[in-house]
Amino acid sequence: WRAMYGATGVGLTALPLLAALPALLVAGRLVPAGAGPARALRGALLAVVPGALAYGLAYALLVLVCVRLLSLGLRTGHHPTHSRTGWQAWAVTQLMDLARDTLFPLYAALVTPVWLRLLGMRVGRRAEVSTVLGLPSLTTVGDGAFLADDTLTAPCELGGGWVRIGPSRIGRRAFLGNSGMTAPGRRVPDDGLVGVLSATPKKAKKGGSYLGLPPVRLPRSAAAADQGRTYDPPARLLWARGLVELCRLLPVFCSAALAVLSGAALCALTGLLGPGGAALLSGAVLLTAGAAACAVTVAAKWLLVGRHRAGEHPLWSAFVWRNELADTFVEVLAVPWLAGSAPGTPLLTLWLRGLGARIGRGVWCESHWLPETDLVVLGDGVSVNRGCVLQTHLFHDRILRTDTVVLREGATLGPGGIVLPGSTIGARGTVGPASLVMAGESVPDDTRWLGNPIEAWRS
Repeated sequence: WRAMYGATGVGLTALPLLAALPALLVAGRLVPAGAGPARALRGALLAVVPGALAYGLAYALLVLVCVRLLSLGLRTGHHPTHSRTGWQAWAVTQLMDLARDTLFPLYAALVTPVWLRLLGMRVGRRAEVSTVLGLPSLTTVGDGAFLADDTLTAPCELGGGWVRIGPSRIGRRAFLGNSGMTAPGRRVPDDGLVGVLSATPKKAKKGGSYLGLPPVRLPRSAAAADQGRTYDPPARLLWARGLVELCRLLPVFCSAALAVLSGAALCALTGLLGPGGAALLSGAVLLTAGAAACAVTVAAKWLLVGRHRAGEHPLWSAFVWRNELADTFVEVLAVPWLAGSAPGTPLLTLWLRGLGARIGRGVWCESHWLPETDLVVLGDGVSVNRGCVLQTHLFHDRILRTDTVVLREGATLGPGGIVLPGSTIGARGTVGPASLVMAGESVPDDTRWLGNPIEAWRS
């Protein structure tokens, strides 16, 4: 089975190539053989929309077929890592991870439950699911449940050459926060809550709220809200949201158009300077394309949402949908073309400032995960390490609550750290890796903290 892991890895890298074949066929119909440069460019640009749709549909179909086939005979229990079941679980997890990147517009949308059901997940009515990762055939999501970004359900647990596989269940109207985890054999109870970067406990009571690693129970009462704006929207809001979410295809088309224009520029340079000259200038061409992608994303953010302010917005409101659309421009257009390849550089901080973040001099920032950029303040000399999230919003009870996140002069947030809304890390304060700063907390100046949730770091 070791050879199967290697062969599967090669096969996964071939998925984009296979999905590109229908797109190339579409382009071939619109770009006639022997066409001159100008006519070929016109045809290629006309092929952007149908070609991008063909690529997306082909990729989704490939993922769907592979996940369904690999889920056959997937048995719960403990299995050797190098076994059929271990390989199947690994391959399905890899496919799910690739899908949420390549098919990002499908997630955190009305169509997401449909997509996940096709993959084999049992998803209840009016569930809201974002970029979930896990084994779909072993995951059950109850009616009205909410799974936030980067949640992990029914994951493979590895240890000592063995893999443990088991079912996970998210209860009715339950909430699993950003980067929350529900291990094999565990369940988030009905009306329960598991917070950001937190694990679901072995025994969780109905309506209970839990936070941290290991999880501890928190006192919490659900906020009262208009059911028509949270759980039971009228038909007009369903249609309105659907129309806004349809616009998530726009950044996909923009990305495809940039690819066409970049290819045309390289072809023109090859004609003028030869292959060697074009190769030397290819970096400048791609950098220009990346800058254009970032500029379009900045324009989209300001046109769609304007300046973010601290406040509350129910799920079924135009602001939330427009905010998600702006985020799609970030993840589909800016990040693949430039921002994701420029961590810790002045280019990233310049782009984040364009989105509204207040960033001082000498800041080292390796993360683009600043959801509501206007609410982020990074003082001079701040260090934000890779994988960090400056989480300026929370979404429990289906109400988007936004507030500021402030890192004062010289503060450091370690790799994988998350800071929740309303929090401040004081001057020269340090929060260690994979740590969670709870909502509304203030880390004192010149102190060191570590853990989930944080406590004094004693080295």
